[in-house]
Amino acid sequence: MPSLSLDQLHASLSDPLLGSIGFLNEVMGRYPDAISFAPGAPHPSLSSDVDIASYTERFIAHLVHDRGLTETRARRTLFEYGPSRGLINDLVAEALRRDHGMDVHSDSVVITVGAQEAMLLSLRALCAGPQDVLAVVDPCFAGISGAARLLGLPVIGIDESPSGVDLDALRQKCRAARHRGQRIRACYVAPDFSNPGGSRMPLENRRGLLELAEREDFYVLEDNAYGFTAPIAAEIPQLKALDDGQRVVHIGTFAKVCFPGARVGYVVADQQVQAAGGQRLLAHHLAALKSMVTVNTSPLGQAVIGGMLLEHGGSLAELSRRKADLYRRNLTHLAHALDRELGAMHPHIHRNRPEGGFFIRVRIPARADMNLLETSAAKYGVLWTPMSQFHLGEAGDSEMRLSCSYLTPEEIDEGVRRLTRFLKSEVLRPHR
Repeated sequence: MPSLSLDQLHASLSDPLLGSIGFLNEVMGRYPDAISFAPGAPHPSLSSDVDIASYTERFIAHLVHDRGLTETRARRTLFEYGPSRGLINDLVAEALRRDHGMDVHSDSVVITVGAQEAMLLSLRALCAGPQDVLAVVDPCFAGISGAARLLGLPVIGIDESPSGVDLDALRQKCRAARHRGQRIRACYVAPDFSNPGGSRMPLENRRGLLELAEREDFYVLEDNAYGFTAPIAAEIPQLKALDDGQRVVHIGTFAKVCFPGARVGYVVADQQVQAAGGQRLLAHHLAALKSMVTVNTSPLGQAVIGGMLLEHGGSLAELSRRKADLYRRNLTHLAHALDRELGAMHPHIHRNRPEGGFFIRVRIPARADMNLLETSAAKYGVLWTPMSQFHLGEAGDSEMRLSCSYLTPEEIDEGVRRLTRFLKSEVLRPHR
């Protein structure tokens, strides 16, 4: 039988990042009774009452009454391939205008298979060759660094500060890239409660990032997955809402505010692209790329999401209100439980204090690697995520990420008690 050698396949297949994610899923499968702080998934109770049929019918009614389709044609639309750019673009554009003050036209929106496809398409379009570099905040969401590796794009890390991306460091990296004959083409940021760092970018820093993008000629990939969890009356304008120079490609997902199984995300790309035949929006070119990747996003998935938006007055804020309340409650509960159980345990155990999002980071006086995770799961029945897989280099080896989103308050309390026993026995107690 002929066989393949791994070194003859794409280099991304040997990347430790892919292996670590697979290992984490495998550990979770082997310890189903463990309390897991690992997944950054929505709470299962929030999708228990989703009436898929009702939302689909609501969207069909929209196609008939607002777009002028016949009932037969509207229903057939959900069973066909559909346009690569999407079916619910107008609803998404209106929601972004209503809730975030983004002056975007539906033509600049592409509906994608989750935010992950939006990242892949944006990187493929913007980065033309080996001279183009992606800058990411370090630590960074594994999906964007993984997409870059699949595409063979160089990635450089910019340190994360409590105010988000370190603008001085980014400026220096731009200049260093030019000296090497390269250019930072895009910079990925999640300005509201980044995964896994948890930082939030103040308004002044947001404006500073846009000014730097204009001056250094790069584009900003803005990921807005967790902005809806911001404390009430503490909203800060999205980068795209401040984007007078069309430097921001805005990426969003319905996985957290609706449910992930729909696999619906979106990208706003209103940049004008010059070509021999005239100007076209970057969104048009992203849709052309998409036609060669996933062809189109599931019309049934879009119909459910569209129906959910319509039932909530076309507002993302209304759609996510109940979910945001739950996640804020869980984050506060996890923070208090950690302070109660770990606060005075050891001077070298520290945690960050995010105001929103799904995650809290805990630094311990030991190497928080896969071996330690295995011990935690097998002997103490508690799971977490090693932070090292979110870093480009060797940083993060002594940190774990704890997610609050998937658990009840009672599970959080028990999970923190198990985590405390684990740390006392395996990390803090001298081994003879």
